[in-house]
Amino acid sequence: MKLPPVAERLGRNRFIINEGNPHIVVNQAVAKATGTAERIIAVCPAHVYSLAEDGTVSVEFAACLECGTCFEVASEGALSWVYPEGGFGVQFRDG
Repeated sequence: MKLPPVAERLGRNRFIINEGNPHIVVNQAVAKATGTAERIIAVCPAHVYSLAEDGTVSVEFAACLECGTCFEVASEGALSWVYPEGGFGVQFRDG
């Protein structure tokens, strides 16, 4: 059986967003000073992070796949990452 492309399979996921309580917060000063910004942008499979023109890291936490990779590569104090509250976050629909 041939599987559909990864992008199509990921597109089936459902995201339930808790707008008032983001589960990812970037300490901009620490991220910039330690190179964390570049690392988290490079490793995130969902492209949650991007670099803004002013050098800050933008976070689209609503697209997070909750893998925790960014937290593992971030310098201490640069990133606050926790699983979303129960009932919120990604709901995988394929695989």
